[in-house]
Amino acid sequence: MSDAPRRARRPALLLDRDGTIVRDAHYLRDPSQLELLPGVVEGLRRFQAAGWALVVVTNQSGIARGMFTEAQYGAVRDALDRMLAEAGVTLDGTFHCPHHPDVTGPCDCRKPATLLYERARDALGLDLAASVLAGDRWRDIAAAPALGARGILVPSADTGDDDLDRARREAEVADGLVAVGAMVLGG
Repeated sequence: MSDAPRRARRPALLLDRDGTIVRDAHYLRDPSQLELLPGVVEGLRRFQAAGWALVVVTNQSGIARGMFTEAQYGAVRDALDRMLAEAGVTLDGTFHCPHHPDVTGPCDCRKPATLLYERARDALGLDLAASVLAGDRWRDIAAAPALGARGILVPSADTGDDDLDRARREAEVADGLVAVGAMVLGG
């Protein structure tokens, strides 16, 4: 483990990628298909200015399914980093699960499991209890109670009614990352 426990830990906005930051192109493998969703840059800038870490935590089962390679995933990740950097936003880290239980068997890193969040905590010195999980599916925010974090569903066209209903009962719902910022940071 790093020296993160000895320094002050900071909160993080732990985000799903597809459907939360970028339009969900379903098994995105081509960087030219990257399209930031409305309000993403403004929302991320606000958290960044407040000193929060910005971390992507994403399931990428297309790797296990043979729909794209780790290299293709990496090219999309790098393109997203560049796109956000050009808009003045820096991601502190990106963590992904390349597995799918039907192909690779169960794993501890596929959301809603907590391993990727714990890896982010350890690598980046995060205070998960002061952090927010945001995503467009229930599985993106389901780990929040186990981590002591806050879960906020940001519905997309792919968000199921069951996910939305459950989030209304057990978490919170916001209409985009700007609204998440208002809920968490005020104003």
